[in-house]
Amino acid sequence: MINRVVLVGRLTRDPELRYTPNGVAVANFGIAVNRPFTNQQGEREADFFNCVVWRKQAENVANYLKKGSLAGIDGRLQSRRYENQEGRRVNVVEVQAESVQFLEPRNASGGTGGPRNDYAGAQGGGNQGYGQQNQGGGSSNLNDDPFANDGQPIDISDDDLPF
Repeated sequence: MINRVVLVGRLTRDPELRYTPNGVAVANFGIAVNRPFTNQQGEREADFFNCVVWRKQAENVANYLKKGSLAGIDGRLQSRRYENQEGRRVNVVEVQAESVQFLEPRNASGGTGGPRNDYAGAQGGGNQGYGQQNQGGGSSNLNDDPFANDGQPIDISDDDLPF
């Protein structure tokens, strides 16, 4: 059986970060995804989804994303039922995000802050070679150049290039 969801859209509200009684971080947010076609009036419609993300990614989402931010979500659908205060049964379907990718710099959606590398390492999730958190405890910056202080030119022949 397959239960996989991949969404790219903009947050409809600021993420709400909470903690379980055991101290596990959980963030809730909404995302709007434009439909690939227009309606009869020529307007583009959108679908709206509620998303939940857990642990360190929840803290990263709450710290670095806000209403209007462009994000990519990879996860699964999960349904749950509960009884509201009026005694009625409520069914909820949510996207349980396993990976949230920040798809633009913070200042591109009207936010404040520095360049993308201020939070690119906070994205977490997935096994992409870049944008992951430094697990070794030291500082990690995408602008770190291992050849910056060498002072020697880099000699690369055309045979060494993959293209």
